[in-house]
Amino acid sequence: MSKKIRVGVLFGGKSAEHEVSLLSAKNVIESIDSEKYEVIPISISKSGEWFLHDNVKQYLLNADDPTRICLSAAEETVTLVTRDSGNPLVSLSTRSLDHALDVIFPVLHGTYGEDGTMQGLLKLANIPFVGSGVLASAVGMDKDVMKRLLRDAKIVTAKFLSLSIHLRNSISYEKVATELGTPFFVKPSNQGSSIGISKIKNKQEFESKLNFAFQFDRKILFEECIVGREIECSVLGNTELMVSLPGEIIPKHEFHSYEEKYFKDGGAVFEAPACLSQADIKAIQAVSMQAYEVLGCEGMARVDMFLKEDGTIVLNEVNTIPGFTKTSMYPKMWEASGVPLPQVLDRLIELALERHTAEKNIKTTAMWANEPVANDQ
Repeated sequence: MSKKIRVGVLFGGKSAEHEVSLLSAKNVIESIDSEKYEVIPISISKSGEWFLHDNVKQYLLNADDPTRICLSAAEETVTLVTRDSGNPLVSLSTRSLDHALDVIFPVLHGTYGEDGTMQGLLKLANIPFVGSGVLASAVGMDKDVMKRLLRDAKIVTAKFLSLSIHLRNSISYEKVATELGTPFFVKPSNQGSSIGISKIKNKQEFESKLNFAFQFDRKILFEECIVGREIECSVLGNTELMVSLPGEIIPKHEFHSYEEKYFKDGGAVFEAPACLSQADIKAIQAVSMQAYEVLGCEGMARVDMFLKEDGTIVLNEVNTIPGFTKTSMYPKMWEASGVPLPQVLDRLIELALERHTAEKNIKTTAMWANEPVANDQ
């Protein structure tokens, strides 16, 4: 019998999406093929401490209640190290035993996990990891930079204005309304799961909702309100891409909020696959793959967009570590496309290992360093 691949599932974190990460990790750990993989749960607390959980069934408390879910106590803190041979390790600081890992699966949402910081750490530690690298993760997280790159690639996005906190007093409701029309949205530039987002309809709401968005980031985005169907598409791959059938979110309120996504039953209707014409499906899939390649994504991404009544596709954002909860659209769309979650997870791990192997061939010394210097005389 071949040795199982040891997968460190990394979850929790310091972001505002900590609880969502726990829900996603629970579903990943329960769905992964236990015949092929040995799962090592590694949590990150809200204060940034890393812990190893020996028992995959006891790493969460209140696991079935999204409003109360939290990490269980763990005694062993974790340090990432690397052997001279380049084999990745997780070293436990409380005992001499080292757990050798083959790959890490970051199931981290938001800042300090999805924004390139964790990817940079794992890359420096020479550990294979699932998902996009440093640049695509950072760009995908920063909605301002992401939209500029998409716009440069001629991909239609909503009109927007960005504002850094040091320019806070330079903006007014009238200026934004003139540029974007009313109503318009305000959102933190570096957040996910609709955290910190508000819809502004009048001047009286402007200051309070602007202040609310700045609680979650030092740069915020004003965005025009697009009237259209909320469509999403899942992409999988490094260089050879697979794209799912699109899905649709039908909110029951003004927009699909954080609470509706994870904590309210019946907050929205999810349809996977979405009821679309073949022409619309092909166009949505093509835009999804184009956006994925423009941002340099690898492994996975969920591409969110609006489909207007006239058939125009307006790309909203690209999520490089999409949710993996039981209600998340990324796995739902693959399921509707005939690819169950265990197969998706299997392919993501394969892609991580393939990329890590390919990157070993990249030279880390200048070619001219060992070449003779030409004599000018």
